[in-house]
Parts: sequence; structure tokens; C-alpha cells
Amino acid sequence: MSEIAARIAGVRQRIARAASAAGRAPDSVRLLAVSKTKPAGALREAHAAGQRDFGENYVQELVDKAAALADLEGICWHMIGHLQRNKARQVVKIASAVHTVDSVRLADELGKRAADAGRGPLTALVEVNVGGEAQKSGCAIDALGDVLAAVERAPGLRLSGLMTVPPHTEDPADARPFFDRLVELRDAHGGAARLPELSMGMTHDLEHAVAAGATWVRVGTAIFGERD
Repeated sequence: MSEIAARIAGVRQRIARAASAAGRAPDSVRLLAVSKTKPAGALREAHAAGQRDFGENYVQELVDKAAALADLEGICWHMIGHLQRNKARQVVKIASAVHTVDSVRLADELGKRAADAGRGPLTALVEVNVGGEAQKSGCAIDALGDVLAAVERAPGLRLSGLMTVPPHTEDPADARPFFDRLVELRDAHGGAARLPELSMGMTHDLEHAVAAGATWVRVGTAIFGERD
């Protein structure tokens, strides 16, 4: 077993334990391997270990890696970084999901580009800035309703859920209130029937995200090591 394969197995065990402790089925939480700044070879190792979903933060890396790994069966790309509208055309050709829709204008542009590309609906999650941090992307809480409505009316998008990146905390447990807040927002905007997916939790705090109800956890460091 390669080092990356062993790390993936370890992360999956963490997810399974956290899900079990929360009274949830382990397969109700999916692992998104965050591969930003990592070489394509590392992703090949992860794919060989059974990982299929990969998250990229930067459009150019997404484009380059998708081309380099086009031969890998079943690989699925997720855009998880801040996305500028002028990059939407590139993303819709590659990604199966965008976790960072944060404005009406971006929803409109992504929907138009996805429809023009003649592809199936692009899965869209709306990123919410639950901590109200000026330096972070994500829509403001009071704008969430408008962004959700924009995604739903966009012809090329399929509304799937919500995403957040909480403020950094030294103690992982301190992230839990922000995860709970995202759940509250989901419940206030149609519940799981409208927004089944919650993308939240990373290497540092995934157990607390799973306990709160995460369906996607975005893990980079625990799989690929520290950022290059």
C-alpha cells in the first residue's frame, strides 16, 4: 500500500468513526480529496487507492490536472475555490460540481455557460460566509435566499446544497457552532429536501462537521501532506 493509499484509508476510518458516533451511516458522508498544489502523480496514487472525487481551488490547476489525468476512469472534479465569472466557461467543461457559488451574477454566468456547453446540469452548492469574515468569499447570510433562487432558475445548474469554510480555530471543537449555523440556514431555506448536501469540514475538524451533518468533507493535508 502506498503512503497516500494508507492516508486515505485512515481518513475514511475517521469519517466512519465520526458517522457512527453521530448515529449516521458511514456512506452518508463522502470524501472529497483536496489536491491543490499537488502533482498529478499524487492524484494517480489516490485514484489507484479507490478515490474518485477530487477538489481543486484554482481553475488553471483544474484544467491542467484534468488534461493530465483524462485516462483515469471515473474521476470526478469539484471546484472548491473562489470562482471568478470570467473563468466559468472553463470550469463547466470539466467539473461535475461547483461548491462555491456565492452570488447571483456567478449563478447566472455558470448556468448560461453550462447550458451553452450542452452538458448535463452542473451540480451547484452555495457557499455561505457563516463567520462574516471580510477576507473570505461566500455569500452573506442575508443574501442566501437570492443566490439560491438564482441557482434554481439557471437552466444549466442543479441546486444541491450549501458549503462553508468556518473561521480558523486552534481547537477543532470551536468550529462546531459554524457547522451548526450552516445546518440552521439549510433548515430555514427548504431543509434537506431542497438542499440535501452540506460541504463542510476539513482535515482539522472533520469529526465535528460529520457530527453536525456534513455530507461532503474536503480533506487535503491528511491525504497529500502539507501544501507545497
